[in-house]
Amino acid sequence: MGKYISKSLLLLVSTVAICCIIYPLAVWAIGQTLFPFQANGSMVEGPDGKVVGSRMIAQPFTKDEYFQPRPSAASYDASASSSSALAPSNYALRDRVARTLGPIVKYRGGAKDGQLVAPDVEAWFQKDTYQGQPHLVAQWADAHNGLAQAWAKADPLNGQYIDAWEKTHDAEVKKFIKDNPDNPQPKPEDLAVVFFESFSNEKPGTFLSIVDHQTADGKTEKAVEPVTEGSDIQSTFFDMWRQDHPDVALEDVPGDLVTTSGSGLDPDITLQSAQYQLDRVAAKWAADTKRDPAQVKKEIEALLEEKSYAPMGGLFGEKMVNVLEMNIELTKRYGAPA
Repeated sequence: MGKYISKSLLLLVSTVAICCIIYPLAVWAIGQTLFPFQANGSMVEGPDGKVVGSRMIAQPFTKDEYFQPRPSAASYDASASSSSALAPSNYALRDRVARTLGPIVKYRGGAKDGQLVAPDVEAWFQKDTYQGQPHLVAQWADAHNGLAQAWAKADPLNGQYIDAWEKTHDAEVKKFIKDNPDNPQPKPEDLAVVFFESFSNEKPGTFLSIVDHQTADGKTEKAVEPVTEGSDIQSTFFDMWRQDHPDVALEDVPGDLVTTSGSGLDPDITLQSAQYQLDRVAAKWAADTKRDPAQVKKEIEALLEEKSYAPMGGLFGEKMVNVLEMNIELTKRYGAPA
């Protein structure tokens, strides 16, 4: 019996030593010796030498000076990697794609060939008519209750705006409670549709957006205010504009600009997708640096070609661009955005 116990203990100690000590140390040593960059997370440094992210994980860029990555169902959170898993029949998918297209899609052919659709979406929105009927925002909220409720929950300031509205619209709130007796104390998202119906009637041709203001002490203060133009209108109401203008020819947009990856963290975009964003990026850098837009565009275009790569050394597949590395190169060349 003692012989069997001693052999079992020896096997246990050997297994623990190999699997928990020797093997991990060997893998660590090989990684640190032969592949130190990859083994340490493929971390990338910014112009100031500080780590700004990983080459393998996407992160959001909102400034117009930068190229933007693919949409992310995980909000670019590496701990929550996931796809959207939205079915083609799910309106949330159509809405997300439309919100991406609104500020970037362009006309194809005609007098406005190559021009952005966004200014015309704003002009159409300001007329406050959809499918021949007035009160466009109310129609949007009535048709898509979930989107209106999502707006109310998207930012605490949105909910606070509805709370303030509730205090001055007692009749509408009482009617909601009467129609929904199981909800005697409605939250802002519960009142979202009623709120937008009221707002659309009182402030036609406007929508609500979070606006920055400079305070007397030089700080930035955010507030929700009615607006008649801007990215919120361009994105939120592009789908309705498209339904009102079904025969207008629009440019094709690279698929990876409007589709999420399986992980939600894809760090690369196709070279075609980067080139589609080129006009916006170059125009903004030209304005920041007060240089000729055509020259800046030419420089960035050359940089894209230099930084692009294809899988397996170019043997197959689309040319790709790493968004983080490309944006770092732009900052190195032109400085920090204005």
